[in-house]
Amino acid sequence: MSTGKGKKRIKNTPVLYDEIKKQRGINLTDTAWEILARQAKTEKISVSELIERYARTLNQPNCP
Repeated sequence: MSTGKGKKRIKNTPVLYDEIKKQRGINLTDTAWEILARQAKTEKISVSELIERYARTLNQPNCP
């Protein structure tokens, strides 16, 4: 999937998806955050995008 790099960003205009992201809040342990941050760095994406991609896999038809 594209990371959207090189695309001009316009406020309140979606780049990667057909809807804009909204700010949310979650509580995580330091350990969980470090794991997510490390994985996001490996994939060269933000933690937000890592969570977004994971959540979208849960919406697949063959997902339990």
